[in-house]
Amino acid sequence: MGLFSDMEKLGLGSYSDAEVIEKNNNTRNINSNVEQAAKQLERKEEDYIFDKKYTCPVCDIGFTSKCVKSGKIKLSGHDTDLRPTYEFMDPLKYDVVACSYCGYASLVRYYGRLSMRQIKEIKAGIGSRFKGLPDIEGAYSYDDAITRHKLAILCSMVKGAKNGERAYTCLKTAWVLRGKMQTLDKNSSEYRELSDSEMDCIKNAYEGFVLAISNEPFPIAGMDESTLKYIMADLARKLKRYEESARLLASVLTSKATNHRLKDAALDLKELIKKDVANDRN
Repeated sequence: MGLFSDMEKLGLGSYSDAEVIEKNNNTRNINSNVEQAAKQLERKEEDYIFDKKYTCPVCDIGFTSKCVKSGKIKLSGHDTDLRPTYEFMDPLKYDVVACSYCGYASLVRYYGRLSMRQIKEIKAGIGSRFKGLPDIEGAYSYDDAITRHKLAILCSMVKGAKNGERAYTCLKTAWVLRGKMQTLDKNSSEYRELSDSEMDCIKNAYEGFVLAISNEPFPIAGMDESTLKYIMADLARKLKRYEESARLLASVLTSKATNHRLKDAALDLKELIKKDVANDRN
């Protein structure tokens, strides 16, 4: 199944096998404790979000999108690819703004930065067949968030966004997919399907960033060179491209611009790569 195979419900089934990066340029097997914890988390989540009004730059219709209240959530840690984790809720679910009427969607970072050509392309490629998004009362579920993130990837493709934007959108989508996976039984079929989708996003993110650093100025997606190369090193590790990962890490570790915290993370990642290589040989 392709990354976008479930987008038929929005009228966008023709993108089921679409390529993300432009290289030339519900039955769940969940134990009751996990399910109960997820429901409690969702109830708390509503205290941390609000509806923000937007006017769509494509169809010019007003709509609301759910946003996280600033200063209301506490960072608890990071994954190896710098995915942030928080107490009580996952704010990454709310990183996409999506028009319920025409289907234009993007990460908040890129929202509304459209040329007339891009507006026409989104109207033709997305809006002309879009079936609409349902109104959501309360917090977004992970399924709601995943749909919006995939829609943002499609819009980045249709409008001809730079590879840095496409890659970053794929990275954020991988993080949201991982968030849902952490609520599931690892032996369930849904977990395996989401894992495959996460790896598709990681692959597209990595390949898009490789192209972006060769022809786009820094910062890329708000990241300096050391931060982006560190993330790319971990993405390459997840893809078992260990030589590429080690080369990127070496660049991070030898750069005078890399801060001490990131260098420490890079040293930890270097050891993790060694373990992965050893495990793959056994």
